[in-house]
Parts: sequence; structure tokens; C-alpha cells
Amino acid sequence: MTQPSLDGALRQFMYGKLHRVTVTGADLDYVGSITVDPVLLRASGILPHTLVDVVNITNGERIQTYVIEGTEGSGVICLNGAAAHQFSKGDLAIIMGYEAVPANQLPGRISRAVHVDAKNRIVATDEYVTPSLESLGNPAANREFEKYETVDA
Repeated sequence: MTQPSLDGALRQFMYGKLHRVTVTGADLDYVGSITVDPVLLRASGILPHTLVDVVNITNGERIQTYVIEGTEGSGVICLNGAAAHQFSKGDLAIIMGYEAVPANQLPGRISRAVHVDAKNRIVATDEYVTPSLESLGNPAANREFEKYETVDA
């Protein structure tokens, strides 16, 4: 069986995520978006005004919105506008940033996961290297049964 061509096509690539952040607020009266501490933005590579998916671990909701920068070092994760209906203070969430990448440039590309404690302070950062199609099936890269160990403040 021949491998699909990786020439020409763009694919959405998850380049960075903030994993299991704690929502610090939900503001219906704001114009819209998600406010994030710049410390977390830098660590994940997510820039203000860019599109992100936000998944609510607590209730299963999933939204797309754009990022705005909050106060440095505050740990702020605040859902604004209509998104505030899907999130409440104290909910756990994952924020994921994507970029369109030529498919032939995906092998070897790094995806970063920033892990935080209950106060949204960084406790670890993982980097995953995207494999080529030919190198899939390497037992060392298998993450099928990987569980997340929670980190308390």
C-alpha cells in the first residue's frame, strides 16, 4: 500500500496547548474571547488575537474563540461574552492553538503541552515530535494508555 502524498496540502497542526487550566472567571458582559495570563501564552506559543479551541473538561463543552492578553503573572483564564455560558469559575479546561502547516513539513514538528497546578502556575512542559508516516508504530511513541496525573497547588 502506498502512503498518501504529503505534498501541497495544508493540515491543521496543534502546536501548543495549556492543559488542565483552572477557569478563574466567566464574564458575560465582555465583547468576547478568552483572557489568558501572558506567562502561559509565552510558554505555549499561543499569541493574542489568534484562534483557539477551548475544551471544558468539567462539563464537556467545546468552543472556538480568540485570545486576549491578561495581567502578567495573574494566572487569569477568563471566558468572555457568549463563551461565559459554557464555562464557570473553577472549571478545568484545555486551550489549544493550531496553525496551518504544509503536510510535508509536519514530520519532526514540535507540539508543546504546558501543564499547570490549580492556580495556573506552570509545573511542567512536554514537547512531542510529530512522526513521519513511515515511522508510525514505534512502541516508544505509543501514548494510548497515558493517564494525566493531576497536580495540586
